[in-house]
Amino acid sequence: MPTEILIAEDNRKHADLAGAYLRREGHRVTCVADGPAVLELCRRHLPDLVVLDVMMPSLDGVTVCRVLRADSDVPILMLTARAAEDDILRGLDAGADDYLTKPYSPRELAARVRALLRRSGALRERDQPVLRIGELEVDTGRYEARVAGRPVVLTAKEFGILEVLAGAPGRVFTRGEILEKAFGFDRYVLERTVDAHVMNLRRKLGDDPDDPRWVQTVYGRGYRLADLP
Repeated sequence: MPTEILIAEDNRKHADLAGAYLRREGHRVTCVADGPAVLELCRRHLPDLVVLDVMMPSLDGVTVCRVLRADSDVPILMLTARAAEDDILRGLDAGADDYLTKPYSPRELAARVRALLRRSGALRERDQPVLRIGELEVDTGRYEARVAGRPVVLTAKEFGILEVLAGAPGRVFTRGEILEKAFGFDRYVLERTVDAHVMNLRRKLGDDPDDPRWVQTVYGRGYRLADLP
């Protein structure tokens, strides 16, 4: 079955172009022009991925992202104006998995979509090991995490960071390494996106932000996962 993608973009020309290209890639695409329409469609049937423009009438993309993330882990790709760093960080803080700045090429959009779908779907089907660090379990095949048996719901990007860190407990990874290994981002992506995702990851793992047990900051270098027995 083709994957289902919902595009929320109030610029009809941009939406039609993106939709046409993704359909040629084999996806089933629905386009809407405002936030309430996104929430209504997702309430009836959750797609495999949502592409959200930050600036939409009635309800902005960041608010829509926050509502969707409250009860689902559907991959979300945010579209933002070029160099709108505040919008990027707001979107990531709301739970977006990735972002794309305008103007963008349809090929780049398709590549980002493939990467998110690969993480949210294909990786779950792969036979991969369960990483155990103390009470933390990272199931890289099922794309699941647990702390003391408690399921932890993570976005694709949050899980990607955790998977990288859990693969080498105690090792310090720079932000650049995390971007490359977990996200596959190019050099133009802000390294501050890692900080935003780490903040959300810590909160979900139950870390004290002032004295984190799991994801620790090594100032001037990057992040590491505590090597607990």
